[in-house]
Amino acid sequence: LLASSGLLLLCVVASEVWDAETKSREFVCNRVARRALNIVPEMNSALLPCTELHIATWENKSDQEKRGDIVASLRLLVEGVKVVRAPIQARCEATLLQRLENNINNYLLILTRLQLSQGSVMSPTLSCVPRSTQSLRAVLLSYSQLISGKLERFMVNLEDTCTTQ
Repeated sequence: LLASSGLLLLCVVASEVWDAETKSREFVCNRVARRALNIVPEMNSALLPCTELHIATWENKSDQEKRGDIVASLRLLVEGVKVVRAPIQARCEATLLQRLENNINNYLLILTRLQLSQGSVMSPTLSCVPRSTQSLRAVLLSYSQLISGKLERFMVNLEDTCTTQ
């Protein structure tokens, strides 16, 4: 019912805009036509994790806490990718976002299966309040910052374990 009423509204809007486009004078005089032109489809907002890295605070966290922060951030980010991808119909963008989602899921698998020697298993928690966006660019930037920041720093810290095994 909702989809059909949305389609009906779109058809009404399209007919109003068509009349307005073909008759400039009527567009100036027809408030309904002008308002119809201003209708913007609703986009859901994606929540993005914090990607800022405060070195001193990060270094004071246990490996379990670091992993929990990264896992929670990746989970939030993968949901954000899904939200941004839903309305996209361009094949290139949809393919890019599908690959991004697959990469995030791969990181999640690796991190959740990673055996850490110290401490008990902690549930993933975000280190700060997520921010909201509707921008594909913001999602891509958040991914890049998370991977090159927190995740890379965490992996560098764990490299010490490579020599002992």
